[in-house]
Amino acid sequence: MNFFRTAVLLAAMTALFLTVGFLLGGKTGVLIALVVALGMNLFAYWNSDKMVLRMANAQEIGPQDAPQLYGIVQQLAQRGGLPMPRVYIIHEDQPNAFATGRDPEHAAVAATTGLLQNLSHEEITGVMAHELSHVQHRDTLTMTIAATISGAIGMLAQFGLFFGGGRDSEGRPTNPIVAILAAIFAPLAAFLVQTAISRSREYEADRRGAELCGQPLWLASALGRLDAGVHQVPNYAAEAHPATAHLYIANPLSGGGLSSLFSTHPPMAERIARLERMAQAQGPVSRSGWSTQPSPTASSSPWRAPASRRGPWG
Repeated sequence: MNFFRTAVLLAAMTALFLTVGFLLGGKTGVLIALVVALGMNLFAYWNSDKMVLRMANAQEIGPQDAPQLYGIVQQLAQRGGLPMPRVYIIHEDQPNAFATGRDPEHAAVAATTGLLQNLSHEEITGVMAHELSHVQHRDTLTMTIAATISGAIGMLAQFGLFFGGGRDSEGRPTNPIVAILAAIFAPLAAFLVQTAISRSREYEADRRGAELCGQPLWLASALGRLDAGVHQVPNYAAEAHPATAHLYIANPLSGGGLSSLFSTHPPMAERIARLERMAQAQGPVSRSGWSTQPSPTASSSPWRAPASRRGPWG
């Protein structure tokens, strides 16, 4: 059901993109909009992972640099039948993580030092399982396309606003009121659709991540810690590049109130509740060989700000 909903939402966003092009320039506008969309998506397909990792100031690591994190990702990838992704560290105190890459063969997962310093081994496993489920379902590519189309709609709308639109298929000037309305409402509609796609994929990644690690409560516990952490500690890289916020497992941007209505992430309480219901339905299960030893850097409190931005990685 989530896959069908995502497909419908992407189709709606594409239709909105073409409609804006038609309103501003008739058939010619549609053609230009289509060419722009294809060009932007091709660029995003090949380069989005490099761009996102660079914006996050992520540093690639190997098993000798962060044995706990690397080992967790390696074991989860084997369990999910996935190629081993590249593993990155982000030097941010805020506990968070994301995945990127156009397909499982070109994937990368990144975790902040704040996450590694404050979550237990089991909680980190739950978070990485969530991120690998995004890789498995190619969610990073889906969200990159959604973000690209959304940005292109905004660009088209601004073009129509500044230049008064174009001409329709019969050569008549576009009504300037249409251009103004498109500039105001088209980007908002595109953002709302993009948000709906993102929320749908997060719920699905929680479900699949819980299945991958075998313990829904590990991920539920991690989400609780992350929710506390992101409200207390800023993520400077994400604040500087808010367009990357939808990639993170928890919304890295500060703010509340009305901003939560436009969040690219579902309510954390609902995500945790779904995982708890999943654990209840699952009943007692084997830990399937996973280590239950807590990370030596894990905090026993709900959230503890790390003493150093470059603390131990595990």
